[in-house]
Amino acid sequence: MKRYVVTGGAGFIGSALCHLLLSESDAEVVAVDRMTYAANQVTLDELSSQAGFRHIDADVRDVARMTEIVQSVKPDVVFHLAAETHVDRSIDGPAEFVTTNVVGTYAMLEAARTYWSDLPDEAKQHFRFVHISTDEVFGSLGAEGHFSETTPYDPSSPYSASKAGSDHLARAWQRTYGLPVVVSNCSNNYGPRQFPEKLIPLMVLNALEGKALPVYGTGTNVRDWLHVEDHARALKMMAEHGVPGEVYCVGGGSERTNLQIVHEVCRILDARRPENAPYADLIEFVTDRPGHDFRYAIDASKIDTKLGWTPRQDFEAGLEETIDWYLTHEAWWRPLRDKHYSGERLGVKA
Repeated sequence: MKRYVVTGGAGFIGSALCHLLLSESDAEVVAVDRMTYAANQVTLDELSSQAGFRHIDADVRDVARMTEIVQSVKPDVVFHLAAETHVDRSIDGPAEFVTTNVVGTYAMLEAARTYWSDLPDEAKQHFRFVHISTDEVFGSLGAEGHFSETTPYDPSSPYSASKAGSDHLARAWQRTYGLPVVVSNCSNNYGPRQFPEKLIPLMVLNALEGKALPVYGTGTNVRDWLHVEDHARALKMMAEHGVPGEVYCVGGGSERTNLQIVHEVCRILDARRPENAPYADLIEFVTDRPGHDFRYAIDASKIDTKLGWTPRQDFEAGLEETIDWYLTHEAWWRPLRDKHYSGERLGVKA
């Protein structure tokens, strides 16, 4: 039996990873998630219905509790995804990002190190701590070039700065203590079960409710889009074949401007829900986000050549499937819109 601890397992990327891991008949997956605003009980219920899954409601910043959990589960792999992730929220309230992303990563590294240090030699060699990060730690690209594993760090927001700090801790624990850490830096994810503060679900749900579709600045900022299920496959491959101390950049190879994404969402909704078309009439250009990076793009050649991973999902087809998922899963997103976030502008306190 393979045992996994997945922090942030009830979140967007974490839940996709849990579903993938549970597809193994002999997997035991323990999700550690304190169910903040971005977690969804429906997602947790879906996972809990599968054999081998267990949820522990706990705070990753609590070193003693994380140590207790890791010691009791005895995992082969710890996937550390728990994090505050929304740039706009980090502008309004950076403290939560520093404590969750930096202190939380420290707590998980220490919990894993305490457990790993007492393992027999063979189990030590096979254990992995996979730390999941973002390409935003590298800052902003111009019109050309790509981020790679050797790109210098140059974070622009409280969010990306806190993730940069967590990356440095993860790499230091590998170099100083020998903990078998593998680090992932991924591009923008999209797909089912993403909290609707992020661009694609926000545009879909605002459009369905006839609300403005806010586009920052001129909408020319570029992102590289990666389907969440492709990302989950990459993380699993890193756990199985990744070399301790190595970093792997994961990208979808699908660069689009924000405005292109919004127009594509509108085009698909025009076909799916024509009664309120054209949805592009709802597009509204708003004041740009402070410190808004111009372009992200990933060179994923290392994970391709070393681990054999390439993205499988075509972006256009993946976007259509994602929008269809939101159209048919109102029971998933409606409580979030009603209780936690109704689509209002965030990140304005700067």
